[in-house]
Parts: sequence; C-alpha cells; structure tokens
Amino acid sequence: MSPILYTFAAYLGLTLLIGLIAWRRTQEIQDYLLGGRRLGPWTAALSAGASDMSGWLLLGLPGYAYGSGLNAFWLAGGLWIGTWLNWRLMAKRLRQFSKTFNDSLTLPSYFENRFADSQQLIRPVSAAFIILFFLFYTASGLVAGGKLFHEVFEIDYHLAVILGAIVIVLYTAIGGFLAVSWTDVIQGLLMAAALIMVPLIAFQQQQPDLNIELYIQQNEPLFRLFYSPTGEPLTLIAILSLLAWGLGYFGQPHILARFKAISSPQIVPLATKVAVTWTGITLVGGMAVGIIGNGFFNETLPDGEKVFIQLVSVLFNPYVAGLLLAAILAAIMSTADSQLLVSTSALTQDLYQRFTHQEMSDQKLIRMSRLAVVVIAIIAALIAQDPESGVLDLVAYAWAGFGASFGPTLLLSLYWKRMNKVGALAGIVFGGVTVVVWKQLEGGWFDLYEIVPGIAASTLAIVIVSLVTPKPPQEIVAKIDGMVGLLKQKAPTLKSSIFSSDNYP
Repeated sequence: MSPILYTFAAYLGLTLLIGLIAWRRTQEIQDYLLGGRRLGPWTAALSAGASDMSGWLLLGLPGYAYGSGLNAFWLAGGLWIGTWLNWRLMAKRLRQFSKTFNDSLTLPSYFENRFADSQQLIRPVSAAFIILFFLFYTASGLVAGGKLFHEVFEIDYHLAVILGAIVIVLYTAIGGFLAVSWTDVIQGLLMAAALIMVPLIAFQQQQPDLNIELYIQQNEPLFRLFYSPTGEPLTLIAILSLLAWGLGYFGQPHILARFKAISSPQIVPLATKVAVTWTGITLVGGMAVGIIGNGFFNETLPDGEKVFIQLVSVLFNPYVAGLLLAAILAAIMSTADSQLLVSTSALTQDLYQRFTHQEMSDQKLIRMSRLAVVVIAIIAALIAQDPESGVLDLVAYAWAGFGASFGPTLLLSLYWKRMNKVGALAGIVFGGVTVVVWKQLEGGWFDLYEIVPGIAASTLAIVIVSLVTPKPPQEIVAKIDGMVGLLKQKAPTLKSSIFSSDNYP
C-alpha cells in the first residue's frame, strides 16, 4: 500500500470517527439539521468557509488562474468582498429572525414563517429550487473527487466518483450537522495550510533566489490584470461576470445554515474576522497555485484543474503529498456534506412532510433525513459521471441559481418590512427561472454571468409585486421591529479561543 493511500485512509477514518461521536450527540431533529444552534465563533466561521469553498478552491480556482493568470483576481476579489458583506449584513439578523419566527430550521420554513404564508406556497417552491441546484453543486464535488482519485491512484473515474460519494454519505448520514461542522474545522485548517505551503515551495524550487521581478518578467502574460494571457483586453462583461460571484453569497443555503446555527448574535463580530481572514488566505493561495504552476511546468497541462495535484506530486515526498492531497478531499467533503444535509432537509421537512401532513417524531425525521442523504447522493453521482465535466462550470451554475433565487429574497426579508409573501414568492421564481433561461443564451450581453440578470430580476419582482399587493400583517411588522431593537442594543462581544468551544468532541 502506498504512503499516500495510508494518509488518505487515516484521514477518512478520522472523519468517520467524528461522525460516530456526533451521532451520539444527535437526539433531536434540531441537532441533526443545525447542531442545536450552539456553534462557537471559530467553528461557525471555519465551517462556513470550508463548506463554501469546496473542491473548486484547490481545483477550479487554481485551474482558472493557471489559464488566465492575474485575471483570477477579479473572481477572488469578488468572493472576498462577498464573504465580508454576507457576514456583515446577514449573520446576526438571520440568526435572530430564524429563531424568533417559530424556530425555523430550514430556509424554506423560515420564508413560510417570516411571511405568514398560510397558503403554504413559498416553502415547497423554494425547497424545489434548493434540490434542483444542489444536485449540480453536489455533482461538482463528486467530479472533483473523481479527478483526484483517478489522478492519484489511477482508479477508473466512474468508480472514483462512487467511492467519494460513499465516504461523504457515511459520516453525513450518521452524524448530521455536528459531524459536518466539526470536520469542517479540520478541513478548513488543512485547506489553508496546503494553499500556503504548495505555492511557496513551488516558487522556491523554480526561483531559488526568490527573484520576484525576474519571475514576473519571464511570465509577463500571467500578470496583466486587464488583459488575457493572449494579449486581448478584458471586456466589461468579463470583469463584471467575475466580480459578480460575490453577489451569490446572500443566497447559499449551506453557508447560511451556519448563521442560523451560531450560539448567539454576540459572537458574530469575532466569527466575521475569522471567516474573512481565512477566505482571504485561501483565495490568494489558490490563485498563487495556478499562476506559479503555469510557470513551473515546461509543457502545458492537458487539464489545468489538476495543477495543484501535479505540483504536490512533483514537490513532496509521498507522506507529505498524501496529507496535502487530502486537503482536496477535505475541500470536496466539506461542501458536499453540507449540501447533502440542506438538500435532505428540503426533501424531508419542506416537501414530504408538508405534502403528506404527517406528524413525525424527531427520531423518524432523522431516519428519513439519513435515507434522503443516500438518495440525493446517488442522483448527484449520476450527474457527475461525465469525466469531461468542469468543476468550476458546475459550481458557477449552481452558485448563480442560489444567489438569484434566494439572495434578494432573504436579504430584503431581513431589512424591508413592507415586503410580503407574494413578493417573496415572485423573487424566488423570477430569480431562479432567469438563471436557467439566461444560461441557454449567448452572444453580447448574454455572455454576462447569469447571476447578474437573475438577481436584478428577483429584486425587481420583489419590490414591484410587494408594492402592488396588500401590506404584510401588522403582527409581523411589530415582531420585526422588536427584533431589530434588540439587535441594536450594545452587547459585549465574546472572545473565544479555537479550543474553548463546547461544540468539539
């Protein structure tokens, strides 16, 4: 057995052990879906970051930077700003609103309770969009896993996809949200360490004297911010499309779940600092891997998304390489597990239970959720069977779908009291449908990333429909006023060590 395989086996064994420990602490459906709302600042921040970035951070982003050079700055910059705005604008209010409005565990249930939707239309519609787009998002993680196992162990790609799905399903189904969050902390730290170490070692190997000026001169096409490596100027559409990735954060259910799960709004300032710092480090590292990797290899790689894997294989001994390659697996698992968990909650609580009107015990809901994890993973694995699929392409489509469907609806629900249930439903539908339709068009402004027209359509639909339809119930408005007043009160900011949270096993 190779040293790399030993490392992988040890890492996977650790994640399964964490899943078993979390299983013993999962007694109620709130534990399974939101960890009992008791995440500390470090756990919430690192878990949100790790579940956000996925396999595209070590495959998709380096691959994009490998082919486009410093152009990747526009993509990374948009994501970094989006991360900060998401924590700044959403975290406190979503934690408070979701708790106050009938202790809403899922995003669809929050919409239903926030807008007093007695017709029960918003919940199933939003759940359907969640399942649709998460199938593609989860598939992107399985594609990344397939590429990893195929490249490292020369396993058949299709078999590799299935193996990756089995591992993720095991600890997600067993341990639920706590297992996902605890493993995310380990995975987030491992990802950051790998993205710092690999580009630094690669640069030293290629340029022992660390002559940065000479390196830039030798690889000048990669360091032009407003031009492509082929010398063509970047268009306004291209720059806006890359920056617009940051707009997607407001609607990502797997990231927003961390906001609902934090123990108190008081920990948000510290969690924000941790999350923004971690995101900045990993994005810069991902770009550096691609740019340095482009200058490192004499021949062009057939698949730029494997540049991180190739650098690790060349630069490190098998034991260290195994640990660093496990960072890719960590990135894949940290997002796919969160996506599976949110998808299953939408399927079991927001669709099945809503349409059957069955009252089920927490234990039965947990069993159904675990079964749903398996079903959704199987469908995602089928979508991921094409080895030519691009990780970044799949992520881009799902990211836009969530950002447009839920971003404006959720953000305005936290800040605009005049918004009503009809406007919310219109925003979800118009945003999601616009992304699906725009994706099929091309040429001119239709080349603009579909998240931009999707968010614009959603926002306009919410505002116009809300203003031409009756005002929301007065009791809803009064409840919002009360919550906002509480959040504005000065409260001591909690300080915490990464080891002080009682949420660790």
